[in-house]
Amino acid sequence: MAGEVTGNAIRTEVAITISYSELQDTELDLSAKIKEGFGPHGLGIISISDVPEFSHLRRSLLHLSPRLARLSEKYKEELEDPESRYNFGWSHGKEKLESGKLDTFKGSFYANPILDVPTNDLSLIERYPSYCRPNKWPANSLPELERAFKALGKLMLDIGLLLAYHCDKYVSKCEAVQPAESMGGILQRSRCHKGRLLYYFPRQESGRLQDNLGPASWCGWHTDHGSLTGLTCGMFTRNGDEILPPDSAAGLYIRTRSDEVVKVIFQEDQVAYQIGETTEILSKGHLCVTPHCVKAPEGDEAIGVERSTFALFMQPDWDQQLGFGSEFCLHKEMIPSGSTLSFGQYSEILLNEYYYQRVSGGAAPGDKIEEEKVNA
Repeated sequence: MAGEVTGNAIRTEVAITISYSELQDTELDLSAKIKEGFGPHGLGIISISDVPEFSHLRRSLLHLSPRLARLSEKYKEELEDPESRYNFGWSHGKEKLESGKLDTFKGSFYANPILDVPTNDLSLIERYPSYCRPNKWPANSLPELERAFKALGKLMLDIGLLLAYHCDKYVSKCEAVQPAESMGGILQRSRCHKGRLLYYFPRQESGRLQDNLGPASWCGWHTDHGSLTGLTCGMFTRNGDEILPPDSAAGLYIRTRSDEVVKVIFQEDQVAYQIGETTEILSKGHLCVTPHCVKAPEGDEAIGVERSTFALFMQPDWDQQLGFGSEFCLHKEMIPSGSTLSFGQYSEILLNEYYYQRVSGGAAPGDKIEEEKVNA
């Protein structure tokens, strides 16, 4: 486990950047940048610059985040979807941090920006509620959220698909990849993409530290289990006004393969993409996931400061098969080497562990079925 994120003697790096025009050129060889950003010795992150309309769509959505968080508790409860393990609609204080305490530092709004109804198959909705249930929009309390959320999510998906194409070109140079295993093809046909609008609540007391994995960390160390995660640069506000980050040490941190903690920077007019676990699995380790966290600002200047951001989890379809070979190192305590699972089965195992059992202390429906399939 990496050391604490204190802001002292921390290396800072600018994310490897590819311009949007480069990304659009399917004849261009971007293998060197893909390897530098996503390869075994990379930070697992690449940013895309000069994307038309991105800055406008980012600001339009992120300015709605504090308004959503300030809705009455009655309205927010109506937006909750416990049957999806709070993976649709509003979620606040439902997941436990590694400290064992409920995460009340941030609120989230989840929706599929591409499909309001991923499927009408009731058996699939029951089996994979985290992906198959319908969206829940605040049509009466904040009607403009739906359009802004979908517009930014669709743009980030389109950019991510272009990036996936170049990732596939790079991996194909490393070893033969069958068309069915290409990240671009898998993501193009998926119905599982999920957007997450995040709101980080302001700190109200000087010197108060949030007690998860690092001092004043807004989001503890984790890896994403999808394929690609698109990220916007966070927007800081105080009393509704946009401000510069009040603490230069605040932001996104990544833990490298050599266990070094690095602060990664990308610009507010860029969209960044991080590698997820299923990409590492399908690429057989040529594209690598890295643990990351978000550190909150500290000091008197941080009092009353809010942060808003948006993440798009680009994920395989729930029936996409994943083979867990000996090179896969994550979650081996739950998924033995040599197992073959669908993405839906894989993610449900992780959700049972991190979203249900740790919150309720009990087993979730389907746990026994998952265990039998893992060990089959």
